[in-house]
Amino acid sequence: MASQATDIIAKVLEQTKLVEEQVDAQLSQLNEMDEDELERLKERRLEELKKAQKQKQEWLSKGHGEFREIPSEKDFFSEVKESKKVVCHFYRNSTFRCKILDKHLAILAKKHVETKFIKLDVEKAPFLTERLRIKVIPTLALLLNGKTKDYVVGFSDLGNTDEFSTEMLEWRLGCADVINYSGNLMEPPTGAKKSGSKFTKVEKKTIRGKGYDSDSDSEDD
Repeated sequence: MASQATDIIAKVLEQTKLVEEQVDAQLSQLNEMDEDELERLKERRLEELKKAQKQKQEWLSKGHGEFREIPSEKDFFSEVKESKKVVCHFYRNSTFRCKILDKHLAILAKKHVETKFIKLDVEKAPFLTERLRIKVIPTLALLLNGKTKDYVVGFSDLGNTDEFSTEMLEWRLGCADVINYSGNLMEPPTGAKKSGSKFTKVEKKTIRGKGYDSDSDSEDD
């Protein structure tokens, strides 16, 4: 145990040393720059900030930055067409788990302004739900450049639990490249996997009978 602790400390010290060396190298490079080079560097950085702010304003003008409900399937096509990355929650009022998902999506919509987060009542979108083969509620359709790339069907990809974290959903969306995810895509967030939970690859569900299958164990009246 003592040997293992020593190895961990040694690795931390080594990583700290590498970071210090990188910082020293960057400071040395800045010190060697003349005034003209520093000025060009500042101008370049300022231009990048202006460009990022302009992009953010463009996203906000298209309805990004908030989790919104769209009134009909006709609106779905126009919403998807104008945004590169879209997450659409196909929900039903009587399904309890849709409300759980809404809570997390509202948080992520504010955090990931680069992506449009919308929801659509399946009862108002019969053509679209049939076309996308949506039979399990809730389902998230993840779209890139106007095309459906992936689905999150029920909570099976989120640990098969109603208590999944916002970070878990964020990771799952990051795996589909529908948000700009900064964490490790190779594994779910630490502590998100609970005992008895399992993670499965997303597969398109087989259509089972008529109507919609609910992934919820309890429904509102």
